[in-house]
Amino acid sequence: MLPAVPVVRIATRGSPLARWQAEHVAGLLREAVPGLETALVAVETLGDRAQERPIWELGGQGVFVKEVQAAVLAGRADLAVHSAKDLPSAPALATPGLVIGAVPARGDARDALVGARLADLAPGARVATGSSRRRAQLADLRPDLTFTGLRGNIDTRLARAADHGAIVLAAAALARLGRRAEVSEVLAPSTMVPQVGQGALAVECREDDEAARRLVATVEHPPSRRTVEAERAFLAALGGGCELPVGAHASEDGGGRLCLRAMLASLDGRVVLRDEVTAEPGADPGQVGAGLGRRLLETGGGRALMADLDGR
Repeated sequence: MLPAVPVVRIATRGSPLARWQAEHVAGLLREAVPGLETALVAVETLGDRAQERPIWELGGQGVFVKEVQAAVLAGRADLAVHSAKDLPSAPALATPGLVIGAVPARGDARDALVGARLADLAPGARVATGSSRRRAQLADLRPDLTFTGLRGNIDTRLARAADHGAIVLAAAALARLGRRAEVSEVLAPSTMVPQVGQGALAVECREDDEAARRLVATVEHPPSRRTVEAERAFLAALGGGCELPVGAHASEDGGGRLCLRAMLASLDGRVVLRDEVTAEPGADPGQVGAGLGRRLLETGGGRALMADLDGR
């Protein structure tokens, strides 16, 4: 039996994209539970306050979620909605007392270019991106390109497109904010491996809040959960807080087989390691992801790449 809660409070960052995501989940909950009322609790995070600094300088994963999680733990909100890519994947980095209660149906996981197609960029063109993962893969594909940083909300980033050959953004973010028409090219995962969890949402609640857990379970999408779990397990196998450019993309084919593609690169993009695996139907996604992570480390050259970083 679902709980009779007067108003469900949903913690979220205050950016337009974050609010869209929270409202989307709120709408799914209201569809599942007629009569349910929801309210957003906007929270400012470290990542929001320090937009002039690259994400990796702030600590990477976690800079957009800690304050939002704190609102749930303190009882100021009943649940939180995050971009799944922002949640740390290693168990050691998980926030005690919280659980991912649901992963709703996933959006587009791919990256997109705004301004020009990759093949149409002039030699030496400047590409703006705040992601070392995107930068490394583009440098591998087009060693002639030059790069500059890119931070801020979607509108701020799009406003800078005219100053560059192209900018790189998540396709899902553009679609969710009604800016899909501005995309010049969507990059296939075989061309650019997306960030772990990109395009997916994660709904967190307190581990001991049974009513909230039952409520958010109504918006769970099992196929999306499996793909996100496989990607997060891959990242966790690398150490979770891996400072190197890393990406993973999982999908299920028509036969129920889980296909996982992953990459690990040097910061300058001169070395890009890639691997992939296809698991049989019913395979545990966590084991699939962890297995590919270990293989990339031990036999794919990943361990040596990480050792080079430690020796800098």
